[in-house]
Amino acid sequence: MDPLVWPTGTNSFRRFTPESLAAIEERIAEKKNQQATVNQKHKDQRVEEEKLTPQLDLKTYKKLPSLYGDVPVELIGEPLEDLDPYYSDHKTFMVINKRRTIFRFSATPALCIVGPFNPVRKMAIKVLTHS
Repeated sequence: MDPLVWPTGTNSFRRFTPESLAAIEERIAEKKNQQATVNQKHKDQRVEEEKLTPQLDLKTYKKLPSLYGDVPVELIGEPLEDLDPYYSDHKTFMVINKRRTIFRFSATPALCIVGPFNPVRKMAIKVLTHS
């Protein structure tokens, strides 16, 4: 599936799981390898690559556009894979609250010990995003 075109509706919301984090790490490694090969090929030449920018309608603390459909009740307040293609190679996940406000969090370990799937961290995220 093309990461620039996300399906609309409730199928576009997927839980953030350890497999999701592993896929993000694979994309980051793949991007670094591609960049290294491009740098080796074009050492003398300056090559400008296309840079993705975050979508304005999916900014943090904005309401989720109706284009994406309704968030299933069981996914409200839960970590989700990011809908914005810009974040496909960033270690982040998003949380949507009852008011459809978007929150983004880093998937790197907090305080170097509390991972993104730790129950204490999940509870803290629920408290932070609760309307």
